[in-house]
Amino acid sequence: MGGIPLLDYLVVGTLLFGIGLWGALTRTNAIRILMCIELMLNAVNLNLVALNQYLDPGSVEGQIFGLFIIAIAAAEAAIGIGIVLMVVRRRGEVDVNKIRLMRG
Repeated sequence: MGGIPLLDYLVVGTLLFGIGLWGALTRTNAIRILMCIELMLNAVNLNLVALNQYLDPGSVEGQIFGLFIIAIAAAEAAIGIGIVLMVVRRRGEVDVNKIRLMRG
C-alpha cells in the first residue's frame, strides 16, 4: 500500500465509522441517517481492503469483499431512499421522531 502504514488506514477508518455511528444515533432526519450508515459501510470497506493488502498483498479477497459491501450499500441506499420518499409523500415529514408508521 505504498508508503502509508496500516495504522493510518485503520485510524481513518475508525474515525469515519465513529462519525457515522454518532450521526446515525443522534440525527433525526431520515436522509442524514442513511448517509451516516453509508459512511459506516465505507469505513468498514476501507479497513477491510487495508487489512487485506497488509496481511496478504498478493490476494484479492479483500477487494472482492469490498465490492460486495459496495453492492450492499447501493441496495440499502436505493431501498432506504424509496422508503423515505414513500413516507414523505404520505406523511409530509422526514423527521424520524415525528413519523409513526404503525399508526394509521
